[in-house]
Amino acid sequence: MATLAFFLSLILLPHFSLSTSSCNGPCQTLDDCDGLLICIDGVCNDDPDIGTNQCSTGGSSPSPTSDCQPTGTLDCNGQSFPQYECSPPVTSSTDATLTNNDFSEGGDGGAPSQCDESFHDNSELIVALSTGWYNGGSRCGKMIKITASNGRSVVAKVVDQCDSVNGCDAEHAGLPPCENNIVDGSDAVWSALELDKDVGKVAVTWSDA
Repeated sequence: MATLAFFLSLILLPHFSLSTSSCNGPCQTLDDCDGLLICIDGVCNDDPDIGTNQCSTGGSSPSPTSDCQPTGTLDCNGQSFPQYECSPPVTSSTDATLTNNDFSEGGDGGAPSQCDESFHDNSELIVALSTGWYNGGSRCGKMIKITASNGRSVVAKVVDQCDSVNGCDAEHAGLPPCENNIVDGSDAVWSALELDKDVGKVAVTWSDA
């Protein structure tokens, strides 16, 4: 009877090796874990050599622009436009929208450029930046590198702010506030990038040069 009881106990004992554990489950060998998970210190976890992230906790990271929210709205010609005092973070390849600006006197830029209180010829490689990127004038006179999707790039000088807060007045040539991700380039910038300014808006990237 003792021998029979011994064999029955072997049969009834749980066979851990036949079942597998998911994230953070107990394990003794590599075979104890699901899929590409491995056994680390007795717990099934991601394999750092493969770079799996099945056990990563928390949601997805917020987008870089999620912290930059409108501070208000401005009514302009029967339309409401968001006002921004911030722009997306500047990186080595900052996503932006390239627009075209006439920096000459009487052009659609309105008042003289804020950096030097002067008008400029559109043959100059110059830009205006959204309020957040203009950063209170800290980028005045600085050079930035703009790259288009066609692979062309150009270095241009910051001379003005593309106001993301104010607009719809004479100072802004009646135009509404800029979006918060604008690089407003002269004709020369568009030409250097071999882009058609009549398109109006083109996705580009930029960085401090």
